[in-house]
Amino acid sequence: MFRKIVMGALVIGCIASSCSSDDDSSGVTESNLTLNLTGLEDLGSNYLYEGWIIVDGAPVSTGTFSVDKDGKLSSTSFKVNSKSLSTATSFVLTIEPNPDTNPAPADTKLLKGDFGTANTATVGLEPVGKGDFSTSSGNFFLRTPTDEASGTANNKNDQFGVWFGTPGMPPVADLKLPVLNAGWKYEGWVVSEGVPVSTGTFTMSTIPDDNAGDANGFSEVASNGPNLPGEDFFRNAPDGVPFPLDVREKTVVISVEPFPDNSAAPFLLKPLVGTAGKDTAPTSYPFKLNSKSFPSGNVSR
Repeated sequence: MFRKIVMGALVIGCIASSCSSDDDSSGVTESNLTLNLTGLEDLGSNYLYEGWIIVDGAPVSTGTFSVDKDGKLSSTSFKVNSKSLSTATSFVLTIEPNPDTNPAPADTKLLKGDFGTANTATVGLEPVGKGDFSTSSGNFFLRTPTDEASGTANNKNDQFGVWFGTPGMPPVADLKLPVLNAGWKYEGWVVSEGVPVSTGTFTMSTIPDDNAGDANGFSEVASNGPNLPGEDFFRNAPDGVPFPLDVREKTVVISVEPFPDNSAAPFLLKPLVGTAGKDTAPTSYPFKLNSKSFPSGNVSR
């Protein structure tokens, strides 16, 4: 279990006077940790980003910050105990609740970079998944299997459903995505007139997603869908979205979401994006890699 390390000498040195940014009477010094990060987004008022350095295998908080609608960080420079910073092996960025009553880092670790023997760490998505998001791929098709009596009759309304894989008898899962670490789930989306509509969250592409069998889901009958993530959009329409929802010529997205997730909108990580055509199954459509949605940058000490 992670624990924040609070430097007792620093606390003592701060009593009855403000801490020096460089030195104090106890001999404790502080140095700057500078963040140069792009691609982060506004988390709203209920969450903050928090940086951590790993010192002797344990995390030390470097402070929290927010990001505005334009992606600008509220702070890019943080004062950190010089000894801890000089011996840190890596930097980790997490997403934390605000206010945060738990001194340990959350499971939602977003970015990580190793210092090694250098003073700059290039960060990447290593904490999110066990694998390389840059090789993500897959297909989707339009069909409404939950509206087919006994799983055989086609009601000629396949434009109202989307499923992730290749159509067939049975359809085949073909999403190539990293296995996610704790604190994250995948989620499918169809964008209708600028409004993203969720198809449900999932961690594996070979089983139904978390919407399957949910009375609040969109499918007319939730018990006879394929063993794939996906959705038929028949009932319980979100506000402002007409149902049944015609998926033809709409944008289809696979995102990576913090879990638990308090937002109805897709998170910034959207590794796969595709556009549905006019044809339903047996036609399938490819996802394209959306690497521009991946945050990046470096951290310097």
